[in-house]
Amino acid sequence: MESLPEAVLIRILASIPAVDLVLVCRLVCCQWKNLVDGAALWILKCQQEGLTRAESDAENWQNFYFLSKKRKNLIKNPCGEEDLEHWGEVENGGDGWKIEELPGDFGKEFPSEEVHKYFVTSYEWCKKAQVIDLRAEGYWEELMDTTQPKIMVRDWYAGRSDAGCLYELCVKLLSENEDVLAEYKSETVSIPQDNDASWTEISHTFSNYGPGVRFVHFEHGGQDTLFWKGWYGVRVTNSSVTVEP
Repeated sequence: MESLPEAVLIRILASIPAVDLVLVCRLVCCQWKNLVDGAALWILKCQQEGLTRAESDAENWQNFYFLSKKRKNLIKNPCGEEDLEHWGEVENGGDGWKIEELPGDFGKEFPSEEVHKYFVTSYEWCKKAQVIDLRAEGYWEELMDTTQPKIMVRDWYAGRSDAGCLYELCVKLLSENEDVLAEYKSETVSIPQDNDASWTEISHTFSNYGPGVRFVHFEHGGQDTLFWKGWYGVRVTNSSVTVEP
């Protein structure tokens, strides 16, 4: 193996699972450590697996590879397919939260055919939240403290065309002790009665948030503005939190 050209050795190493490269191959010798820590090996693995990015945009190709492979929606049950499962800190104002099938009365279909349900609020304030444990999801401390990958938050909301409603989103990045290290809070969105019931996406990207982030606290909610009994308030669905490569 010592006599192999470095380019050949990189191609051999690129065929090995990424976790084994870091946990096993990197410990074999100084040459292998340098190759595993270098960019060439991870650029090749990204190319082999269709993970593309301009070289000038990637400061650490190893982190880019792992973040790309891990990328997923960290919000559980974002569309109400499991009722209110995984949602905590639930505030059930009025008649409380309800899950309905799209498009619903006086509503419109969602832009994606993959979304079939939504949560709907009532005549007093309703809210619900999830806390995402980043370490439990596989994002190690050194990565969050040093690389500080972007954390993208998205949510979708809509009113029904015969009723006005309010909507709010608040997302916090928390430390080990649940201190707030960064926060995004939307304005209170007011949707008038006789609106077109179209779905609107709201998003925010956290970046350069500093070391120590261990949890993401996602909270949204709303109510109707006519105080009609039942479920005439804001509708929400397809919420997402992703750690971006």
